[in-house]
Amino acid sequence: MATIVAEQEPLSRIGNTPLVHIESLSNDKSTYLAKLEGHNPFGSVKDRAAYWMIKDAEARGILKKNKSTIIEPTSGNTGIALVGIARILGYEVEIVIPEKASEETKKILKKLGAKMYETSDDLCPKVGVGTEQSIALATSIASSRPDTYYSPNQYSNDANFEGHYTTTGPEIWRQTGGDITHFFTGVGTGGTITGIGTYLKEKNSKIQIIGCQPQMNHLIQGWRNFEESAKPDLFLKREDVVDDWINVTNDEAFGVVREIYDSDNLLVSPSSAAVYACMKKYDMPAGCAVGIFADDGRKFGSIYKARGIFTERQFNQATLSASHMSRLAY
Repeated sequence: MATIVAEQEPLSRIGNTPLVHIESLSNDKSTYLAKLEGHNPFGSVKDRAAYWMIKDAEARGILKKNKSTIIEPTSGNTGIALVGIARILGYEVEIVIPEKASEETKKILKKLGAKMYETSDDLCPKVGVGTEQSIALATSIASSRPDTYYSPNQYSNDANFEGHYTTTGPEIWRQTGGDITHFFTGVGTGGTITGIGTYLKEKNSKIQIIGCQPQMNHLIQGWRNFEESAKPDLFLKREDVVDDWINVTNDEAFGVVREIYDSDNLLVSPSSAAVYACMKKYDMPAGCAVGIFADDGRKFGSIYKARGIFTERQFNQATLSASHMSRLAY
């Protein structure tokens, strides 16, 4: 019994992530806070969606232990979360991942025991051009063996929404004491922004939900630009919850990675940096803003080195000295 409890311990650490002050943006009239989703056991906001989708499929009898294999297209975080959580619960996972995903991400997936299908750029499930094809590829594999394969399809699965409506939204409301006035996050599947946004609007309809949108041909893994990529079904169901949009370029996002480390001692991912950049440029004279920092920067050392943000030595030092680095389950 003790062994089983120990093996499942990471699942008890999904959610209840810290909310920390962003000192570099805050002032006498405005408070800026980061929801550090990298503190989930498998390192990202996607732990919530993955866990809710698996448990929902089990409850509906779609996913069966010792019989079902999970398959999903992903640019990284969803795959890591699915593999880590599914193996604890007794399932195998196959991942469709782009060739250009970071080497660190691929190593983590291999370490966790995932079978991977690496796709060329035209099938790349980084959210942008080609996303629909990558979903089709995973769907094709799953449909070839419906008795074996189950694809959660995070882009249309309501359990993705429910995970955030049930956990992340209430956490933010509680952690801010109901003082939140603005909420910022990027949009990939739409589960995070609609789940949290719907809950917060029910608590206070005046809270502004701000969607962060990357440029076309962007490099922010997991995000969508709606000029080049269709809106996911999950997002379309509740897109009216979004009050405003703010755009962010690749240069703006990657340009603040080092700034955040130097000013706030946080080592963040490209998508977290993009949220920070959007919060920084958004006109908020007063209030309390919360941004989703989907994961930390540990998986992106090779990318940051290639872009000249950190040398290898600087990056290694940052992983040791940065504040709020989490304990991961891999």
